[in-house]
Amino acid sequence: MEFTNYIPTINTLRNVLDFALVFVIVYVVLKLFRGTRAVPTVVGMVILALLYWLAAAQELSTLEFVLRYAVGFIGIAIIVLFQSEIRQALIFFANRLRFPILKRQRGQFGGSVYDEIVLAVTTLATEKTGALIVIERNVGLRNFIDAGVQLDARLSYDLLVTIFNPATPLHDGAVVIQNERLAAASVFLPLTKNPQVSRELGTRHRAAIGITEGSDAISIVVSEETGLITYVEAGVVHRNLDTNQLRKLLLDALEIPLIEPRRDIPKAMKEAETDTTIG
Repeated sequence: MEFTNYIPTINTLRNVLDFALVFVIVYVVLKLFRGTRAVPTVVGMVILALLYWLAAAQELSTLEFVLRYAVGFIGIAIIVLFQSEIRQALIFFANRLRFPILKRQRGQFGGSVYDEIVLAVTTLATEKTGALIVIERNVGLRNFIDAGVQLDARLSYDLLVTIFNPATPLHDGAVVIQNERLAAASVFLPLTKNPQVSRELGTRHRAAIGITEGSDAISIVVSEETGLITYVEAGVVHRNLDTNQLRKLLLDALEIPLIEPRRDIPKAMKEAETDTTIG
């Protein structure tokens, strides 16, 4: 049978659409896998496939027998090895499709409530007080919230600064913001397993990356060593941010219109922002 018999004739709109969808899916999957630990694993699977083809072509019966039975476990191996990447891909597609049931629910305060986070982070950065703030979006974080100290409190600057005070029992771990309320404190998060993460980043930063790899949450970190502000979304790290950069990234991620900052910022806070040299 000729090789051309395996190639479908592209002569209809349906064929073109079929080809375009496959191209988009493959492109998105490769883009998601790029720079992750999945790449060398995929290369290893390709090498095994080539070995199987070589064994079949050269009639290497023993090698072909071993590889043939190994193929049956590849599906399970893919799920085990790529579980975080598969979860991230599904989240990516769900966010792009924007189903009404998955749309983010915003409270009555809009962007102003998140100014409380920006102000608190600025203060903590000035004082070099370590902090980790996680904001839930479409994917629920209930399992992490339940494992922490549940608060369900109104989000405020005073509460955030108080929680991360080293003298308080709740300062260790992260706080989780859910529906514009402070859902829990002292929450411990999974650390990223990405080998390409800089060794300069400590446990707090690795936890901030890990939670954004397994969900669509965003996280904000204040380094207790340097006072630098870091923003993480989908595993992508933005370091050395100032107050305005952080506010813009935060409101863009939450799809809140960017408006002028609050006019009632205390004078001391304004001076803190001016004196802080970050990135």
